[in-house]
Amino acid sequence: MDAKVTLSFDANIIDRAKKYAENQGLSLSRLTEILLRKATFGGYTNIEDIPIADWVNTVSEGDAEYTKPRKSKKMKDEYFNSKK
Repeated sequence: MDAKVTLSFDANIIDRAKKYAENQGLSLSRLTEILLRKATFGGYTNIEDIPIADWVNTVSEGDAEYTKPRKSKKMKDEYFNSKK
């Protein structure tokens, strides 16, 4: 079941995140959910231990490099299979 939440971020970060999510075939909500899932289900005791921390910092600073994007259908399938 989905629940709504209101968050506040720097407008530049939101614009970048929306573009990234769109390029990945995701909504910003699903991208945020995926990142939060990684953070909260990994058994990490410190935010610095989360493998996505470096990635998030890099994206927010604008230095990220990406390889060929995965197909959105494959990503959706992976996401929904992970919820089973």
